[in-house]
Amino acid sequence: MDAIVLHRDHDGPRRTTLPRPEPSTGEALVRTLRVGIDGTDYEVLNGGHGEFPEGQDHLVLGHEAVGVVVDANGTELTEGDVVAPTVRRPTPDGSGREYFERGEADMAPAGTYHERGIVGADGFMAEFFTSPARDLVRVPDRLAEYGFLVEPASISEKALEHAFASRSAFDWSLDSALVLGNGALGLLTLGMLVESVGVERAYCLGRRDRPDPTIDVVEELGATYVDSRTTPVPQIPRRYEPMDLVYEATGYARHGFETVEALAPSGVGALVGVPSPWEFEVDGGALHRDLVLSNKALVGTVNSNVSHFQGAIETLDALPDWLFDAIVTDVVPVDDFERAFTEDESTIKTAIEFSDT
Repeated sequence: MDAIVLHRDHDGPRRTTLPRPEPSTGEALVRTLRVGIDGTDYEVLNGGHGEFPEGQDHLVLGHEAVGVVVDANGTELTEGDVVAPTVRRPTPDGSGREYFERGEADMAPAGTYHERGIVGADGFMAEFFTSPARDLVRVPDRLAEYGFLVEPASISEKALEHAFASRSAFDWSLDSALVLGNGALGLLTLGMLVESVGVERAYCLGRRDRPDPTIDVVEELGATYVDSRTTPVPQIPRRYEPMDLVYEATGYARHGFETVEALAPSGVGALVGVPSPWEFEVDGGALHRDLVLSNKALVGTVNSNVSHFQGAIETLDALPDWLFDAIVTDVVPVDDFERAFTEDESTIKTAIEFSDT
């Protein structure tokens, strides 16, 4: 079967031929439809993140996938089911077993899990893959074309769930929200906040000049585009308004601290971007004081579990079709996979298509 892999001795993706996998007991065989590409894939390719499977000279890439079950193998699934796979799997030594047993693989500490296509386990960027049935979430046929967006949407489902939980002890309303980052995840989250959550006043921060397709998406959603070059995050409350929620999706380390300054009293910031190590000065006293005296909160979240995938499917099903078409700027056949890894100013999100429904 065709597969897109990263070799230990090569710094870019390669197309190769691998044996078609056979499902073990409790697993199903899935024919891949499409696999999305995101920032984590680029971090893996650049060597900044990830780990090869033990004993292998390559890693099959891809963690945002949608496919069709072709062999249910005695599981509760049915041949023809459209499914999206979750990403985390237990390590062979079972060190994080308790998290997986209670359905909270996303809360397992580092070193107690593998991540398909990222850390220690092959991903889904191949014609076929196998997975335990419990880690495959059914997707409505009508969402099959964009089912690879379920995984990124699930990241935001979890982040918003945790953010809302942090405000659940008192009467709190979400009227204003700011998304830091106008990449695919930021725009998808903005759409979720506007169309699903019903946020009245939404903003999205970026660093692009008009005309630009991401700014078009922001404004089509009825949100306000904020250029960080003219209005840095700490100035947003004065220029626009303090925010009930800030969703940080840039991985720019300063934004983690500046989020506190952008929040309204009792506001919450959800941090999902993962920065590289960087030392810089902050006024820790002012930060601490603001958090305490204004009842603000920061939550950091990573990964997601089956419940978040299920929530993401419901949310995506309620989003307008034009938003998917606008965010997914290119879907390429596997024969032309290199194009999916090429970015320019018109690129928001790309995917590789292995087969159709």
